[in-house]
Amino acid sequence: MHKLLVLYPPPVDPAAFSAHYENQHLPLVRQLPGLLGWRYSLRVHAEPESPYFAVFEAEFADADAYAAAMASPQGVAVREDVPNYATGGALVLDYPVAEA
Repeated sequence: MHKLLVLYPPPVDPAAFSAHYENQHLPLVRQLPGLLGWRYSLRVHAEPESPYFAVFEAEFADADAYAAAMASPQGVAVREDVPNYATGGALVLDYPVAEA
């Protein structure tokens, strides 16, 4: 399995981030080919304080499936949409998952 993890620092306008993310961005994400599952949260908590506002994670069968999804027209649309809501930027990580 291969995982995508996106960490979003606090945006300039949290309400605008949330509205765009849930109404425009996530519908684009749902169209990624090879996407096995995904989840997100707009309520990230850490002690004493979280450096992140939101988190997204997704699973793909392997690194090739992830690469193909990101290279697809749907993947391009997902990447091109990020600046429309993530005014605080985004930290994007992808990695193979070792099963225990």
